[in-house]
Amino acid sequence: MAKLNCWEAKKCGRQPGGAKEKELGVCKAAVNFSNEGKNGGKAAGRYCWKVAGTLCGGRVQGTFADKMANCVQCDFFKQVKTEEGAAFKA
Repeated sequence: MAKLNCWEAKKCGRQPGGAKEKELGVCKAAVNFSNEGKNGGKAAGRYCWKVAGTLCGGRVQGTFADKMANCVQCDFFKQVKTEEGAAFKA
């Protein structure tokens, strides 16, 4: 099974060239290449909880400290944690 990035799993359309790029802008996780490959993702696609300013539930999330309480409850966060097992990077 292929490892999905957050924009693929959430179907938000905010990746470069995505359906909602013009309307909502490009997601910061999709262009955060300093986190390339973490948890096996493209850019910060499987590390989105560490990127300030991402959208979740239609709302802009703040800093890591502000958003982490929401992220640990996210189905995608839980999926990545399960898939990565002991190699998971929080």
